[in-house]
Amino acid sequence: MALSFRIAALAAAVALAVGVALPLNAADEPKPAKPPVEVKAVEGKPIDLVICLDVSGSMDGLIASAKIQLWNVVNELARIKPTPNLRVAIYSYGASRFDAKKGWVNKEVDLTEDLDEVYKVLNGLKTGGGDELVARVTKTAIEDQKWSTDKDALKVIFVCGNEPVNQDKQVNLEDVAGMAKKAGIVVNTIYCKWGHDTEIAAWAEFAKTCGGKHVNIDQNRAAQQVVVKTEFDDQIIKLGEELNKTYVAYGADGKNKAENQAKQDANAKGAAPAAPGAAPTAALERSLTKAGGLYRNATWDLVDKMKEKDFDIKKIKEEDLCDELKKIKPEERLAYLKKKAGERDELQKKIADLSAKRQKKVHEERAKTTKTDTEKALDEAFKGIIREQAKTKGFEVAPEKK
Repeated sequence: MALSFRIAALAAAVALAVGVALPLNAADEPKPAKPPVEVKAVEGKPIDLVICLDVSGSMDGLIASAKIQLWNVVNELARIKPTPNLRVAIYSYGASRFDAKKGWVNKEVDLTEDLDEVYKVLNGLKTGGGDELVARVTKTAIEDQKWSTDKDALKVIFVCGNEPVNQDKQVNLEDVAGMAKKAGIVVNTIYCKWGHDTEIAAWAEFAKTCGGKHVNIDQNRAAQQVVVKTEFDDQIIKLGEELNKTYVAYGADGKNKAENQAKQDANAKGAAPAAPGAAPTAALERSLTKAGGLYRNATWDLVDKMKEKDFDIKKIKEEDLCDELKKIKPEERLAYLKKKAGERDELQKKIADLSAKRQKKVHEERAKTTKTDTEKALDEAFKGIIREQAKTKGFEVAPEKK
């Protein structure tokens, strides 16, 4: 079925050209990178987040919203203390090109901490008419994924879409709710309004039966949000691009992952809202994500891997090293990685400082506008629900930003 802005829901959850970092002001002098402080990362509790997206019919609005809002939602999760171990998975459902025997459900990506891969998937989503079987996609996600076994883990599914929630004639919603509760998984529903409000009650009831929450979405809100342009925007984006230079790839897939990092920078830039003169919202939020604790790439980046306990550069096979490290004497390689870590730390601090200044100005400008609508936008729905459910698992949730 055709639906122009399908749910601005994703996330929930997910600037190519490498730029040159600009000084914060003319008085700033270039400073040598400081070596990173040797601090062991505090192990946060797991958050497993599975997003199920209805892709039947036209969902240009959904894709556009996902590109903009994924990083915004991730940045909200990064405010939870201690910083959680976040993994994200994505399922799409309702497209006729999918296997009918599987209920027109397609697993796009398994639970992963590789947020660049998640964003790549979001940017590759396509539409196609079909039956939207909410029970089937929820059941598939519960059974397919290797959910965290940590007793304190927050395990959440968001099912996003519309049309009748009970279309599945083979899988019963009540049975799925029982499966979710037994597995300790909370199922939330996000309904994208399209003029058929009689469908809403059943969506809300399914979420309630699963121990979750329900939210209605105004699919047009993503395009209507106030976009504030500040003098800090371009600097934040360029500093985010500059961070790429601090990554030291390794392993068979290291080069491809580094290239994908740059591609997703470009995709974030391309997801800019249609506001004259405004900076790309997704690119800004992505830069903040890359400067935070949830952007982890230890599977292909040696600077991140160096944070792991008992890391030893000598244990990395020579053939798995990138060309830049192969050129360095073995005894000098660890110092090289520490130098890169220091450079990254400095860039991340600059981004955090600029972000605080930008946020202050954004809040001041948005305070001048009057909110009269009652429905939420995609990121608001995701963040509000996750904040509430994180508290029930003992996470320390920072005060909500206004």
